[in-house]
Amino acid sequence: MSEKVFVLGGEQTDFQRNWTKEGKTFMSMMREVLDDALEKVGISYDEIKRLNKENRVAVFVGNFDAEQYANQGHLGAFLTEVNPALYGVPGARYEAACASGSVALDAAITHIRAEDYDLAIVLGVEVMKTVSSSVGGDFLGTAAYYEKEAKGVQFPFPKLFGKLADVILERYELKEERFMDALAEISRINYANAKRNPKAQTRTWFMNKEHAMARGGDNNMAVGGRLCITDCSQVTDGAAVTILASKDYTKEYAKKTGRKVDDIPRVKGWGHRVAPITFEAKKQESVGDKYILPWTRQTVKDAYKRADLDVKHIDVFETHDCFTSSEYAAISAFGISEPGKEHIAIEEGTIDFGGKKPINPSGGLIGVGHPVGASGVRMMLDLYKQVTNTAGDYQVKGAKNGLMLNIGGSATTNFVFILGK
Repeated sequence: MSEKVFVLGGEQTDFQRNWTKEGKTFMSMMREVLDDALEKVGISYDEIKRLNKENRVAVFVGNFDAEQYANQGHLGAFLTEVNPALYGVPGARYEAACASGSVALDAAITHIRAEDYDLAIVLGVEVMKTVSSSVGGDFLGTAAYYEKEAKGVQFPFPKLFGKLADVILERYELKEERFMDALAEISRINYANAKRNPKAQTRTWFMNKEHAMARGGDNNMAVGGRLCITDCSQVTDGAAVTILASKDYTKEYAKKTGRKVDDIPRVKGWGHRVAPITFEAKKQESVGDKYILPWTRQTVKDAYKRADLDVKHIDVFETHDCFTSSEYAAISAFGISEPGKEHIAIEEGTIDFGGKKPINPSGGLIGVGHPVGASGVRMMLDLYKQVTNTAGDYQVKGAKNGLMLNIGGSATTNFVFILGK
């Protein structure tokens, strides 16, 4: 299983759109994003048909909760509704809460490495604006241990990540004002980055540091412990596609499109670990460990080891900022700072767009949006843009290697991928 896996590109929908208001469904979203992705990459449906005759192509769909949001399961088969060229193409839906996109990517990567397929279409999709925020919050609670952590709790996930903020403060004996200021700066950075991204949900929203720090008022209400609205990612309708290929097919593709194989990035490293599902069990397990989320750190270390790289080699990061507290913890998990010193990296501008280790130049989940099943696929697409110098106004200068962290639940399922040339 040493076959290299290359990323040919992809596309995402505009995360600002409300598809229900447009009178469209998740099916409309899947059709539009796949058409756009194939056109962008330069692969036709006739090419899909050709590959399928030799059983060389497959589809991997990442989705968390279409059963509740859209009253529909079996999403892996719905690509047959996109285009008849996909009749007969192997397809399945993959689910791991907010890491559903990444478990679909992982399956696709594994099949290519095993030489089962030469081309893998990974499509992440979630329609979330079909219900009220309180009903949606309850749906999202099933990504935790619902009976123990979410049943009867309004907006359970802000409260769980509010508890993470509490543990960070207690374990590292931080001054609360300095810590909360650091969280506000994370929010400011993500919103500022999103303004450069033409597909970001919040690109036209107003946000500054003063607003992010004004917690508890009508314009920034508390949602979970110390966390307020500005600390949260968005409720988003959206889909993203990333197309992966084997080395042999990448050579074919490069010849047809006039690209050089050396200019097409490949997956250099990956990690996948699962922590205890309840936050309380995570908290107890990590007592005495310098990392509050040790399995998240281990996932990063696994990816570094497989890539034979370290933090010094990574030029850009896309991380799972479902809340500011999750991005805060990720800073040390990446090795950018020591645990308990994350606030210093934030204060020194290390993770800002022009910093030494920029995080979420796309805007992240807070700025771009968080269509749950699509986020991992969107992160991989943004890494592709960065390392191919095609990210436009949010391009990080000289980016050669990028790392993404996608988590499901309260940092329960952890996925990390490293992409580079």
